[in-house]
Amino acid sequence: MSTLRLGDIAPDFHAETTEGPIQFHEWLGDSWGVLFSHPADFTPVCTTELGTVANYVPEFKKRNTKVIALSVDGLESHKEWIKDINETQNTTVNFPIIADEDKKIATLYDMLHPNASEKFTVRSVFVIGPDKKIKLTLTYPASTGRNFEELLRVIDSLQLTANYSVATPANWKDGEDVVITPAVPDSDIPAKFPKGHTAIKPYLRITPQPNK
Repeated sequence: MSTLRLGDIAPDFHAETTEGPIQFHEWLGDSWGVLFSHPADFTPVCTTELGTVANYVPEFKKRNTKVIALSVDGLESHKEWIKDINETQNTTVNFPIIADEDKKIATLYDMLHPNASEKFTVRSVFVIGPDKKIKLTLTYPASTGRNFEELLRVIDSLQLTANYSVATPANWKDGEDVVITPAVPDSDIPAKFPKGHTAIKPYLRITPQPNK
């Protein structure tokens, strides 16, 4: 399997999960999706991550985004692990975790990196749009927990820039000014961006976030 790239169709698959069997594309429907993998059940960093995501599910729902986790352990192991997550993270896991004991999905999504570990998945993240195309990929080592505030920030940017001719600058957060893409000629700016703009350079044109 070649490496998946931005803009590729996210591979579809059938999976058993802690919330029942799913067909991935059908499960996504017209939502955005976050698929994120874990090296194994009962691992310390992953336990904190899954607890964090459970607490963030309302924020993902606000963004029409479904979250789904994957580990190469089985369903019964997942269910026992969820008890630990709920207890130690003071939460209730409220999203599906895929059982991938045969590593078919991990292989499909290139989550197994032999130089990192021959048997465990790396911490991969895929953000997938309603068109089923991959919009973002991130890969973390097993030792480093993910920043889910950053993931929400990126989803805000992806959803904004999918609908308007803008891009988001460094460290941007929802509600802050954005940049007008170079493809928009100056003559079209007043109609497209009625809130006005500031041209710092011919190629660097700043405007208030258009959907606020």
